[in-house]
Amino acid sequence: MTNLNNFDHATVRIIASSKTWIESEAVSQLKNVAKKEGICVAVGLPDLHPGNGIPVGAAFLSKDIIYPHLIGSDIGCGIGLWQTDILTHKAKPDKWIKLLHGLEIEWQEGKDEWLNAVGAQSTLFDNSLGTIGHGNHFAELQEIEKIIDHQLFSDLKLDKSFLMLLVHSGSRRLGQYIFDSYLDQNNVQGLLEGTTALEQYLALHDNAVRWAKANRALISYRFLNLIKANGQKILDVEHNIVNSINIDEVHYWLHRKGAVPSNCGAVVIPGSRGSYSYLVQPIGNQLDNLFSLAHGAGRKWKRSDARQKFTKYKKEDLIKTALGGRVICEDKNLLFEEAPEAYKKIDSIIKDLVEFGLIKIIAILKPIITYKVGRPK
Repeated sequence: MTNLNNFDHATVRIIASSKTWIESEAVSQLKNVAKKEGICVAVGLPDLHPGNGIPVGAAFLSKDIIYPHLIGSDIGCGIGLWQTDILTHKAKPDKWIKLLHGLEIEWQEGKDEWLNAVGAQSTLFDNSLGTIGHGNHFAELQEIEKIIDHQLFSDLKLDKSFLMLLVHSGSRRLGQYIFDSYLDQNNVQGLLEGTTALEQYLALHDNAVRWAKANRALISYRFLNLIKANGQKILDVEHNIVNSINIDEVHYWLHRKGAVPSNCGAVVIPGSRGSYSYLVQPIGNQLDNLFSLAHGAGRKWKRSDARQKFTKYKKEDLIKTALGGRVICEDKNLLFEEAPEAYKKIDSIIKDLVEFGLIKIIAILKPIITYKVGRPK
């Protein structure tokens, strides 16, 4: 275990077995971040992969300084899980596929109630509230394939008889605007504690985090409303965020870039649209991994590579998965970029986290319908 009060240089740690493939570029990016002023620890998780100068699937601990570019533009991006009132044995995917559309269109029925529910302030970008976005974001209807830990499952007040809805999205154009403004004023320089610049950024950051929560909640409502269903939120956590944290009575800043927090209860670690997702419970003290877990399977291929590799496929080949799930994605390039084969094996990621003593598996979830980009209303 690292003693954070006695370090001469940043510690770099990768939480992954030798069997888990991690690109050398991602490791280099992790080590480069560790060289920055004030960085104490840099941790790569099993889904670690290269990003735009900053690796994704990583957590960074700093002292006296924060680095907004370590969490990037999609501030507050995260994942929420809802238990629906749809009985699993009454699932009607063929019918629902025809009903699910228009989640890219602005929500016209009022946004204040969704923002107020999480204490978020209105912004110039509220027209994006309740929209999923592109990239690896999605809304996915799932069934509980298998319960592994019945006690933990019961503690969450879950019922295997009902379908689940998983929503992965963030702060949309709001986060991008905040990030661009930071870069214009500071390039990639850090913001020191006690400065106006840090206080101003954190105020915008914190509102974007709350806005992203409202966004996921409204997405879940819109999705379920289209198929005449309701849902009860089980959890909602962020993947891209910076938090104040005290460790052994010393104050630090914890940055997460594509990493799910492990100090707030059960979390979902999703696979690709063609593989299972895992509901897990963090265990142990979680210090060595900076209170963070893998946030998904992690990309294996860059988007451009994925498009090239799938040129021989037709759209029809990718809208039904090996598990029988259906995919709604009218953007052909995105359909190829987000193909299951473009990601690492989620089973390997989960196995690493189990073997490192970081999680217990609660349940395994199977996708039924994955919504990414639909047709207009």
